[in-house]
Amino acid sequence: MPKPIFLIGYMGSGKTTLAKKLASKLELPFIDTDDEIVKEIGMSITEYFQLHGEEKFRELERKQLLKTAQQNAIVSTGGGSPCFFDNMQWMNENGISVYLQMSPKSLFDRLSQSKPNKRPILIGKTEEELFNFITEKLTEREPFYQQAHLIIDHINTPIDDLITLLKKNQ
Repeated sequence: MPKPIFLIGYMGSGKTTLAKKLASKLELPFIDTDDEIVKEIGMSITEYFQLHGEEKFRELERKQLLKTAQQNAIVSTGGGSPCFFDNMQWMNENGISVYLQMSPKSLFDRLSQSKPNKRPILIGKTEEELFNFITEKLTEREPFYQQAHLIIDHINTPIDDLITLLKKNQ
C-alpha cells in the first residue's frame, strides 16, 4: 500500500523546497497542503485567517491532510499542522513523518530575509520580537515535531542520505 511522506517543521525550515526535490528525485507527486487549501478557498491563508479565524483554518488544514491518505506522494505540511487535532498521530499511522529540525537562530536568519507578504505573521516585528516569537512557537511545537519517525538536520543532511533513511523506514 502506498504511503505518503510528510515533511514537518517550523515556518522557514525548507519543507516545500525539500519536498519538491524529494518528489523529483523519487519520481513521486508533490503536495503542498497550504497550496491546496488556497486553491480550495480561493483566497490567501492570511485572508482566510482574518475572516474566519484560526479554528476554521485548522479544520480546513485537517481535511486537506486527510486527503493525502494512501497517496504515494511527498507532502509538505503547514508548520502548525502537526500540533492540532491528532494530526501528528495520524501522519505517523498513515505515512512516514520527517521533522526538518532547525535552531531558533537558523530559523530567524532565514525568516528575517523572507518577503513579508509571503509570511504576514512576521510583519511589524523588530528583530528581537521576531527571534522571541520563533523561539516561543518552536518551544510550543517541539513536543509534536519530536514525534516524527525521522528527525533530520535539513541543512546538513544530503538528500541521498535522507532517501536511504526513508527506504529503511518503509
